[in-house]
Parts: sequence; C-alpha cells; structure tokens
Amino acid sequence: MNRNTRTKGTNRTVRAAVCAIAVTGLTLGLSACSDAVDAVDKATNETYEVTYEVTGKNVDSIDFHGGGGKATEPEIETVQKPTLPWKKTVTLRGIMPPAVMPAAADITGSEVSCRITYKGKVIKEHKGEGLAAAAGCIAVSPIVE
Repeated sequence: MNRNTRTKGTNRTVRAAVCAIAVTGLTLGLSACSDAVDAVDKATNETYEVTYEVTGKNVDSIDFHGGGGKATEPEIETVQKPTLPWKKTVTLRGIMPPAVMPAAADITGSEVSCRITYKGKVIKEHKGEGLAAAAGCIAVSPIVE
C-alpha cells in the first residue's frame, strides 16, 4: 500500500468519525429542542390578561395587540383620536407580547404615556413628549418569564 492510499483511508476514517459525532450531537440537540418545542406549544395555548393604559394630551392614535392573529404574529388593532385617559383589558395567548403604542403630534406640544399591567403589577411603562411623541410599551409575555 502506498502512502497516498493510506492517507485517503485515514481521511475517510476521520470524516466518518466526525460525521458520526455530528449526527450524535444533532440527535441529542434535537431531543433537547423537542423539550423546548413542547414547552413553547404549551405556552402558546395558555392565555393571560393585561390592561393597557394611555394618558397624555393630543394623542392621535393608539395601536395595540388585542389578542388576534398568531402568538408570533399578532394583529395590531388601532383606536383613532381616543378619549383620554384610555384603558383596555385584553386577553392574549402564549408568547404573544403585550404591546400598546400611542402616538401624538401637535405643534403646540404633545405628551403621551403608556402602561401595561399584569395581575395588578406594572410590567412596562414609558413616557414621551414634544412636537411628535410616541410612547411604545412592549413587554415580554408573562407566560414565558
């Protein structure tokens, strides 16, 4: 057997060993991922309630996740020219993030603040002011925390 034949055989053996290790790692990784997927599936079907609150002046619109759509692709609902203070309780699903995004624009100045509460506890709040103001409140789903 010449040296080139021996090197090719060694390379095949090394490649086969590396492939075997990779397949074993992938199999173990997929079983761990399977547990994570099961947890996400369970969390995706669980529901929870949050309350959105918006205050300020000269608020033109409020966009929010109202519970429609998929957990990973929520539909955005909009309220135009809301009466302030504005408050709404919604039921969301699983990993769907609670989100409320008021926007205001006025040459005399505008103010806006938002708050998200879950089980009576504030989980996100933000304020904005100026000629154009936005106060986006986006929180992590309390189901996944």
